[in-house]
Amino acid sequence: MSRPTYVRETTALLLVDPYNDFLADGGKVWPRVQAVAEEVNLIANLKAIDAAVRKAGIQVVIAPHRRWEPGDYEGWDHPNPTQLAIMHRHSFARGEWGGDWYPDLAPRPGDVVAAEHWAQSGFANTDLDQQLRQRGITHVILVGLLANTCVESTGRYAMEIGYHVTLVRDATAAFSQEMMHAAHTLNGPTFAHAILSTAELLPLLPGA
Repeated sequence: MSRPTYVRETTALLLVDPYNDFLADGGKVWPRVQAVAEEVNLIANLKAIDAAVRKAGIQVVIAPHRRWEPGDYEGWDHPNPTQLAIMHRHSFARGEWGGDWYPDLAPRPGDVVAAEHWAQSGFANTDLDQQLRQRGITHVILVGLLANTCVESTGRYAMEIGYHVTLVRDATAAFSQEMMHAAHTLNGPTFAHAILSTAELLPLLPGA
């Protein structure tokens, strides 16, 4: 992979699913990601990237998962295993603390919050592509949760429709290191144009 170049006007940070249930102590899904998240220093890296892209004037775009509501997925012919789990544990419930933004990564004025995705891709059945193209975005830097599901699916879809895709290995997490290995070592190189660590990414941002 060649050394990527990030132009302020055409780059966006794409932050996937920054909910309390994923990132906060007491969140419904946090116990499953905690070991990997702490091993890669996830929270500190997400905060460092968020601060750096804002300082650089890069657009921040949030790609949020569907917030669970009563009746979601019921009556569906083919809910996937994750959706069945959400039906059971009510992850990211609308109107509840777990479905609120993790405070340090909450949207700020000028940020774009795309329509919520029902499954794993932030692009499928949402307005994310339109929101990016209307702002002239060609390069997306993907961070958030989970590495091997929503981040991977969103990145793969982004590549398919013509975006330059960067994955940040230690600004995401998964339920196991095996899943992280699959996301970044096995699958990532089949669609991502760059796979970096936070320390490798930050010096490449405008004005760094």
